[in-house]
Amino acid sequence: MPKVAQVEPITTARVLRGPFDYSCPEGAEVGSVLIVPFGGRDLLAVVTALKDSSEHELSEPKQLLPASLPLDLVALGPWLADEYCSTPARAYSLMLPPRGVKERSALYASQLREPDEGERLTDNQRQLLGTLPRLAGADVAALRRLEKRGLVQLDEQSQRRAPRHAEVGKASGKSGPPLTADQAAALEQLLAASPGEQLLLHGVTGSGKTEVYLRAAAEVLAASRTVLVLVPEIALTPQIISRFIERFGETVAVIHSKLTPGERFDEWMRLRSGEARICIGARSAVFAPLSEIGLIIVDEEHDSSYKNEGDPRYDARHVAERRAADHGAVLVAGSATPRAESWHRLRRLSLPNRVDQLPLPEVEIIDLRGAPGSLHPATFQALVDSRKSIVLLNRRGWSNYLSCSSCGYAWECPQCDVTLVLHRASGSISCHHCGHRERVPERCAECGSVSIARHGTGTERLETELPGKVFRLDGDATDAGAVLRAFEQADQGILLGTQVVAKGHDFPDVELGVVVDADQTLRFPDFRAEERTFSLVTQLAGRSGRGSERGRVIVQSLTPDAPALVLAAAHDAPTFLEEELARREALRYPPFSTLIRIVCASPQPGAADEAASELQAALPGSLGPAPLFRLRGRERSQVVIKAEDRHAAVEAVNAAVGRVAKGAGRKSVAISVDVEPQ
Repeated sequence: MPKVAQVEPITTARVLRGPFDYSCPEGAEVGSVLIVPFGGRDLLAVVTALKDSSEHELSEPKQLLPASLPLDLVALGPWLADEYCSTPARAYSLMLPPRGVKERSALYASQLREPDEGERLTDNQRQLLGTLPRLAGADVAALRRLEKRGLVQLDEQSQRRAPRHAEVGKASGKSGPPLTADQAAALEQLLAASPGEQLLLHGVTGSGKTEVYLRAAAEVLAASRTVLVLVPEIALTPQIISRFIERFGETVAVIHSKLTPGERFDEWMRLRSGEARICIGARSAVFAPLSEIGLIIVDEEHDSSYKNEGDPRYDARHVAERRAADHGAVLVAGSATPRAESWHRLRRLSLPNRVDQLPLPEVEIIDLRGAPGSLHPATFQALVDSRKSIVLLNRRGWSNYLSCSSCGYAWECPQCDVTLVLHRASGSISCHHCGHRERVPERCAECGSVSIARHGTGTERLETELPGKVFRLDGDATDAGAVLRAFEQADQGILLGTQVVAKGHDFPDVELGVVVDADQTLRFPDFRAEERTFSLVTQLAGRSGRGSERGRVIVQSLTPDAPALVLAAAHDAPTFLEEELARREALRYPPFSTLIRIVCASPQPGAADEAASELQAALPGSLGPAPLFRLRGRERSQVVIKAEDRHAAVEAVNAAVGRVAKGAGRKSVAISVDVEPQ
């Protein structure tokens, strides 16, 4: 038995790098999770290797935990750290089940024998025997008495804390509907793909991508392999979860950030043990402890929520590709509006038609120049005439900001250099970056004037201007599933919200879709602005006309001739993507280069800019330093690298960040690295 365990303690410190040697406890193996003494604290640690000897004096681990990482995830940790300029410890922290949670057990009672003739029993005891087997529950004492008489047996069994999920959308049955010719062809190509091959399933909205996923998953399960399904945001895509659970039952485990620690632990352990063979979940589910993965599905692959905002800033789509390669699994990325990177790189399967053969909705671009208010009169009338509609406005709150009409003072966040957004229902103005909140002012803090102007319109205000019953779904909604369910069950109404209303929902009776301000995403200073705008309009358009009648979409714009809008109105993704790729190639943007963004932040004035300047000097050809707005009380400065060779650029950034982070006077500076920022 090896005497030394090399472990990676789970710490956030960037300058502390393992592995570190500890005595190897009995039963430990690579992937085991320990609690070890480290720097005066007890930390979780992952065993990354075993060996026979060490030149160091060894400490004893305090505990060997029952959970363990599979070997492929142990190997994935250092790769993830290298790819995203992070540390193995931070990578492993994403993969472990919740700490301090144990299996929940309960007493189950089963009958051992029938009562003998004449054996005296109370009415309650006879009633209990008639309901066995059962969970002991509140009747433990009575069942214990029956156990002493040899009539029943009480056993302690583990009890699953099953996640609840919103049941939204029509059921498709255990076997599903018949496949169209397009679906059958796509499925045949998918099943014939080589191990490790990556495919793009490009299907118009309503073309039946989910049914192709389900059929492919069934074939993979039949071959004794497992399936990983990634969806953008779990609370906003309940329909695909419902369909997988309906089709495959208890073999499905759900992993996402909204689970309780107990639910997450139980689902993790079901996957690790092999009891569950399909994992469906949001971004973090890419680290599910599945073995023998045969198929990885990335649904709505265009969605930016697949990018993690914390360190390590991994992209779940990229990690999924690595896991597919490690397992020899087929990866299929599906979308009606694929990213330019995927269109350029992956072999395509096509679903060009809706499953019901209905035409795609008619899209009308309305010139909003000179129109009064947020809604054009023609848009308002269309909403009046439609039984069910979806309206998208990508700004929540009542008004964007407040200002004094007398002196021009604007209310800003004390921690961030941004204005505060008015939320009238809560009587507050708040920062959408740090969460700072204060009461709505009655007078100007500068001049005392009571003349306060409200600027812009958010979903909260638009809700009061729409005709009929409104179901609002935005960041202020406490239960997205309940809102979607209520809208689905209503005879008529309007689903109003931010971009979340365009995410994969399937409501057959929606007749109209409206994009209130299509120019908002076009105005972003971002090379992906056109792609995002095209995707948002196309995805919203796809929510209408899924029933017996052709849908209609209205896109309000101050720039009605913008190519992204015109091509979205024509449902012409191939032309848009080819033109987008030509533009990016000319400007050397991804996928023809790699971008890396380094952000330095510090509460100490000038410290962030000094660190960024040192980084820029250490990275020839980098851009910056450039100041960013103050966030959560910290000054920020960034450096950006555009490189042809991703691997070399990541190595250079890793080395430069390591040197600067260890430098004198850098303790107050937090350095974050974002490879391929979104």
